Amino acid sequence: MEKDEFFIKRIRELANLSYQRDIVTFSDFLNLNEQNIIKDRKNQMPGVIMEYFGGYEQAERQMVAFHPDALFFPWEYPIRCLKIEPLAAKFSENLTHRDFLGAVLNLGLDRSVIGDILIQNHTAWMFCHEKIAPFIIENLTRVRHTTVKVSVVDNPELYPQPEFQIITGTCASVRLDALIGLAFQASRSSMVSYIEGSQVFVNGKLITSNGYEPKEGDIISVRGKGRFRYEGVSRQTKKGRSSVKLLRYQ
Repeated sequence: MEKDEFFIKRIRELANLSYQRDIVTFSDFLNLNEQNIIKDRKNQMPGVIMEYFGGYEQAERQMVAFHPDALFFPWEYPIRCLKIEPLAAKFSENLTHRDFLGAVLNLGLDRSVIGDILIQNHTAWMFCHEKIAPFIIENLTRVRHTTVKVSVVDNPELYPQPEFQIITGTCASVRLDALIGLAFQASRSSMVSYIEGSQVFVNGKLITSNGYEPKEGDIISVRGKGRFRYEGVSRQTKKGRSSVKLLRYQ
């Protein structure tokens, strides 16, 4: 609770600073739970507009920008995209998200200045705060046992796009256990242990109720299995079941 209160206090300070000085202020990269905390309290921060961005569309970790209602100058988010690639791709290990993130955090950086990391063909595209980009470029030379080089990617068209597996199916009711079972091709009952075992998160918030009803657009994560986005109900079948669509992250 104290951690949440400190976080809320910091966000209010950023909003007040924007309002009082007529400037744009930015948060660090926030996870889904932190973003939801802010959205739940947006009525407590009058006089400023809040916008979210993580460097590319559909980013999970995002910065929040606070700016006055009437702003007469252009501004940009302080976000850079870094490409981290092996010097010799054919000798590269099979590097994962955890490997790239761990290598950067081992440089002494805080997770809050690092956004999403997209992986493709042994290469990572890492979004970070612009203030630490030069440090990463200069100091990150190895991920696990693989020697890497780091460069700035200025053209958004060169960013890799997240890949999804489209999953459709029907369920008697749109409950958390039913959607997880459909997403990971398992029975609803077998998913109960994950939910009750504190391994399921909706938009970054821990959910322990099997009967929780996700909303369209919610991102659901299951530790050890992966995550997916609930796209909503497309229709009702003749037997009264809901036909739903999910996008599972690859």
